[in-house]
This record gives sequence, structure tokens and C-alpha cells, in this order.
Amino acid sequence: MQQQLPFCSVIIPTLGRSKPLAKCLAALAAQNYPSDRFEVIVVDDGSPTSPEEVAAPFRGRIDVTVATQSHAGPARARNTGAERATGSLLAFTDDDCAPAAGWLAALAARHVAATDQAIGGLTTCALSDNPYANASQILISYLYEYFNSRSSPADGVRFLTSNNLAMPRELFLQIGGFDTAFPSAAAEDRELCERWLRKGFQLTYAPEAVVEHAHQLTMRSFWRQHFGYGRGAHRFHQLRAAHSESGKHTGVKVEPLSFYMEMLRYPFVVPVSERGRNSPLVITAAVALTQVANAAGYYWEAFTHRGSSKATLPVQSGRDVPRDTAQRNDLK
Repeated sequence: MQQQLPFCSVIIPTLGRSKPLAKCLAALAAQNYPSDRFEVIVVDDGSPTSPEEVAAPFRGRIDVTVATQSHAGPARARNTGAERATGSLLAFTDDDCAPAAGWLAALAARHVAATDQAIGGLTTCALSDNPYANASQILISYLYEYFNSRSSPADGVRFLTSNNLAMPRELFLQIGGFDTAFPSAAAEDRELCERWLRKGFQLTYAPEAVVEHAHQLTMRSFWRQHFGYGRGAHRFHQLRAAHSESGKHTGVKVEPLSFYMEMLRYPFVVPVSERGRNSPLVITAAVALTQVANAAGYYWEAFTHRGSSKATLPVQSGRDVPRDTAQRNDLK
């Protein structure tokens, strides 16, 4: 007897990006997964104009609803979607992403094989000729290879990004969902993965579940993005310290020099298709800039919150936690 396909809930946080959201919904409407076996929940994080007009043309093709919340960031938006979801499997993506036709089927197949694991797919850059978007994606590819592919079997997969992530709804809610102490798209997925592993669950990488990411970046927005990642990293280390035996923030764990050397070499060894028309020197320079911006953001956050203890432990279902409202940045 054939096993019934799991009912999936696709959750998309959005903030004022109607055109990319329409492309995302079009890609979901083209999934080769039965339309009666998944729902799409768009969570509006306080957009100036409701995404209802974007979602309306897709009704009748897929089951899509729009939930709204006051601007509180993507972590809170994803939790809002999870609370409203009816599927046994939550599939997260972003409004500037376009899942490939086989994306949901690939995630569902992995879920059926191991119902207690979180699953992360392969994200590619849809703007390969944009050096900044390209560098950001190549950096993620390198981190996936370094922390996941090169991990020992005992360590397993250690990190997955939130724009291509699936989790069993019951376990997601059980561990408290995304931590809303992160008010912007910066390290909230890293924290969720670490907490998931700490609870004794496993992560798995499914490269057959593909999503195209189309984030237009200029040098200024590129700097802001990675500066924000640095700020998120500081908050992440504060939360990690709260779980340590000493309870002290011991600072950044610096990887060995070889990690950074290989990072700078990585653009020269990736397939040309991943770099587009960008030279590897340009991409390497941009990747180096990410590390400067990240360090600047980390130490700016450390300096501005010196002596404070605003970071809090995760809470159930995205309820309010103390946070710095000045950090309300755009979704990535």
C-alpha cells in the first residue's frame, strides 16, 4: 500500500516586495506536488501595501492565505505562519526565492524517510551576474561545504539556511520555533539549527530540493547585509553563552587560518556557471569584504550593548521577548 504524501505548509515571510513574491507564488503553483497536499501561508510583516492583491490570482491554483502582523521581523513572521499551519511538514522559503518544480516533492520524500529530521535544500543564485548577490551565495556554498560536507559522520550536518528549510511542525513548535530575539534576517537560522541539534534532533542536507534566490544587491546593501549578519552573530553568541555552564559571553570562536584562506580561494574553484560573468578576483574581493563587514557589525553590536543582557532564551511559539527595536532591518 502506497504511503500517503504528507500535507505540507509552505511559509513565506514578506515585507514590501510584491514582484518577487509573485514570482515565488508562481513557482509554488508550478510544483509537481499535488495541489491538495500543500498550503501556502504568506505572512505580511507590516508591508505598506497588503500582499493580498499578489496572492489573489493564485487562488484556485493553490491554497494560499495571507496572515498579517505588526512589523517584528522574519523570525516572528515564520512563527506566525507555523502557528496557523495545518501541515505535518513546514517548508520555509523567502519572498525573493523561486523553488524549483521538484522542491516540495524532494523535501516531502526526505521527510517520509526520516520524520524527525530537519531538511535543508540547495540554494542557487538567480542573479549570477550581480557580483554582490553572487558573492553572498558563494559564501553560503562555502560554509555549507565547510560545516556540513567536511564534518565527521559523528558531527553530521550543522547548519542550514532559512530560505530553504523544512521541519516537522510538531517538533518545530516543541523547541519554540525561531527565536524572536532576532528582529532581522541575521543568524536566526543559525541559532535554530544549533538549538535543534542541542535537543537531540538531526539536520539533513537535500541538494535535490533546489531554490533560486534573487536578491538584488548594490555595494551599499551588500555591506548592510553582512554588517547585519555580524550584529546577529553577536546576539547568537550571547544566546549561546546563556546555555553554557558559565553563562559568560566568551566572544567569537575564530576558525583556523586555513578556513579563511580556503574561503578566499573558493571562488576560483567553483564552476564558472556559479560565478556568471564575474571574475574570481572580483568575487574573492567581495567575499573578503563580507568578513570585514561581519566583524564591524559584531563589534558595533558588542560596543552599543556593552554591559547589557538583552539576549534572552528562546520562547514558545514566537511570543514577545525583549529586543532592540532599532534593529528592525529588511528581510534578506
